[in-house]
Amino acid sequence: MVRLFTALTHAIQRPVSVAIVAAALALSAFSAPALARGPENIADVAEKVIDAVVNISTSQKVEGRSAAPTPQLPPGSPFEEFFEEFFKNRRGQGDDQTPNRTPRRVSSLGSGFVVDPSGIVVTNNHVIADADEVTVIFNDGTRLKAEVIGRDQKTDLAVLRVKSDKPLKAVKFADSDKVRLGEWVIAIGNPFSLGGTVTAGIVSARNRDINSGPYDNYIQTDASINRGNSGGPLFNLDGDVIGVNTAIISPSGGSIGIGFAVPSKIAMAVIDQLREHKEVRRGWLGVKIQQVTDEIAESLNIKPARGALVAGIDDKGPAKPAGIEAGDVIIKFDGKDIKEMRDLPRIVADTQVGKAVEVLIVRKGKEEKKSVTLGRLDDEAKPVKASTNAAPPEEKSVVQKSLGLQLSGMTDDLRKKYKIKDSIKGVVITGIDAASAAADKRLAAGSVIVAIEQEQLSAPADVQRKVDALKKAGKKTALLLVATAEGDMLFVALPIN
Repeated sequence: MVRLFTALTHAIQRPVSVAIVAAALALSAFSAPALARGPENIADVAEKVIDAVVNISTSQKVEGRSAAPTPQLPPGSPFEEFFEEFFKNRRGQGDDQTPNRTPRRVSSLGSGFVVDPSGIVVTNNHVIADADEVTVIFNDGTRLKAEVIGRDQKTDLAVLRVKSDKPLKAVKFADSDKVRLGEWVIAIGNPFSLGGTVTAGIVSARNRDINSGPYDNYIQTDASINRGNSGGPLFNLDGDVIGVNTAIISPSGGSIGIGFAVPSKIAMAVIDQLREHKEVRRGWLGVKIQQVTDEIAESLNIKPARGALVAGIDDKGPAKPAGIEAGDVIIKFDGKDIKEMRDLPRIVADTQVGKAVEVLIVRKGKEEKKSVTLGRLDDEAKPVKASTNAAPPEEKSVVQKSLGLQLSGMTDDLRKKYKIKDSIKGVVITGIDAASAAADKRLAAGSVIVAIEQEQLSAPADVQRKVDALKKAGKKTALLLVATAEGDMLFVALPIN
């Protein structure tokens, strides 16, 4: 590219004919593959799979909008007659007192693909959500009514069934774990309702978390994906599906080269359950977790920082009888490493309900093994709260400075003032030094310190005693288990000044 740029730059100062020759010579220095936009077999792959890619058309009946009222104009205004006639015509009635609430139908379009010749079609849940009718449109123009077998909001996947007189062209899944960065991929779908459209690009990243759900693990690609591509397949160069195109990042709504696909490994497990059970049955551990930061890892003597920190235990969950406690760090689950917090929910969810699994935890710097029999996740389950057995609060309120915090023993007045639930025991934060690290951690008055370094507390003096002991032991941070007034638990690491 440098050679081409130099030749063209010099050519500007020469006669036109010389410039053309110079540019042509520079271009000839490039080999054919370097100028190609992609692998030669993209056309072959597209031809092979195009008949398995479908358009999804949905319609939904919604209430009609009320007619807009006629604007109030000054008496005698020259526009009075014009507006009156205009708004009458919009209503379709001469009586402007009767609003038009006739139900109307709203249509939308997306993409999908056939995974079974018998008529099983995969798409995104958001493509068919709330639809009264779903129609699958094939590459040859055939239109078939579809039945929704099942859908999953957490992974944004849905499975449809159509009835056809003949076997349908279907595609198969490949193992998305084998996809490499920079590998060429092909997206086919229905962008902007244009019909089957083929675009190509590379895998830009793997394991992307875009905060769209609890199991985010997207493949990122720069293959052009636009509105209407949702639910369409992302193919490798063998013509196998490695992902389901689901989301884009775009200020304008058009492709800027950042698209995301649900990996086939996740999609296959969800699709199999939707076909078999018409719902997804996920494993449940019954813990609330948070990220292990460098400060928390230092407090817990975990090197390097890894795993999922247990911040709370559900009293009715499988983790409690297994002996897992708040403050434990889960570093391995069912033989799979937990490198960071978000790995655990996905691995647990993918594990069979009722299976007995081995969980490796770190507790007070030492590894321990626990055996847990997984329950089934209830999507309507209430947020997990940790149960604590702190000592009764002191009757006399004592305020003391420590860690940039003003602290007080629990009293009925404080419970009422901060609306602290009766189940929460510990030391109440009544004030925070704005210049302290605690302020940066977004702690607030009304939060309750339940424990420090997994030692439960009942009075401000307990906090000072524990901090003094940590200083003497050469610790640089103190790990606090803090409860919000609503009962949510989280660990916070604060530097010891």
